[in-house]
Amino acid sequence: DNADVEVRARVGVCPQEIVLWERLTCLEQLQFIGQRYGLDGRAARQRGEQLLEELDLVAKRNAQARALSGGMKRRLNLAMALVHDPEIVVLDEAEAGLDPQSRIKVREYIQSLARRKTVILTTHNMDEADRVADRVAIIDHGELLVLDTPEALKRSVGEGDVVEIDLAGLDDSNRRAVAAVEPLVSHVWLDEERRQLTVRALNAVSALPTSLDALEVHGLQASDMRVRKNTLEDVFIQLTGRRLRE
Repeated sequence: DNADVEVRARVGVCPQEIVLWERLTCLEQLQFIGQRYGLDGRAARQRGEQLLEELDLVAKRNAQARALSGGMKRRLNLAMALVHDPEIVVLDEAEAGLDPQSRIKVREYIQSLARRKTVILTTHNMDEADRVADRVAIIDHGELLVLDTPEALKRSVGEGDVVEIDLAGLDDSNRRAVAAVEPLVSHVWLDEERRQLTVRALNAVSALPTSLDALEVHGLQASDMRVRKNTLEDVFIQLTGRRLRE
């Protein structure tokens, strides 16, 4: 009915799986989709030309979709979601399978798009979400766990830096060493499978020498160490656990 048509006209969707007509050219794809959304042929063609320019596909305007690279197909699919100039754009894994150059292009385009429209991006790439999103929602098994800015979410897992210490071996003495380090830092936990000790503290680097001393007292040597900031992946794992999702 008219209400459904009006709603569809306000929303553009770019699916994770690329959907193209292999024997239509880039411009023909956009003109066809534009007309399906109610634009007349001329308006759809003009809008298609504009999007091809914006997404660096002008040189391929008359090339059939089957001749495009994976990155070009992804950008063309994005253009097809925008040809009717929707208010809301839903992008499902928009950067999936892209080479670094195409990923940067798509990411920058999404950021520019978000200044003018509401963009909903679904992704399993935490780095992508951190770079692109103004607000991040973490959903697990259909339940909304948190919704906030990336910075606020990263602060929620505890202040300070993270030090990852790779252990030379793993036995009961190592687990006792974890107990020895606990009084020195805000949080410490042991990943037995990866043989990795993770330490979080307000000034983790300054606490590192005493932490290493505590480990050595228990006969444990560090084979490697890394210092990093909190990430959205830390937030996600803390909220959902490490169990594999089916």
